Amino acid sequence: MNDTTVLNLASQALVLIAELAGPVLLVSLAVGLLVAVFQAVTSIQEFTLTFLPKVVAIAIVLLILGHWMLGIIVAYTEHLYTSIPQVISGR
Repeated sequence: MNDTTVLNLASQALVLIAELAGPVLLVSLAVGLLVAVFQAVTSIQEFTLTFLPKVVAIAIVLLILGHWMLGIIVAYTEHLYTSIPQVISGR
């Protein structure tokens, strides 16, 4: 196993993490921004008002995109398992 192989696998994993976390984080950011604007307009400062909409939005995103996310994770895991001989042999 050489350094290039390890760096390549690590960079692929980081890109995969960013692709999978991106939609969830963007929805959480958008909902948080909307709730913050609502709180500023109405002068309501309640913690649960920021927490519950984010949890619901994230749950909806995971329900909608969960199948796609799981497919990507399974494909990457299969790629890792099939590349074990090349990684061990150092090619």
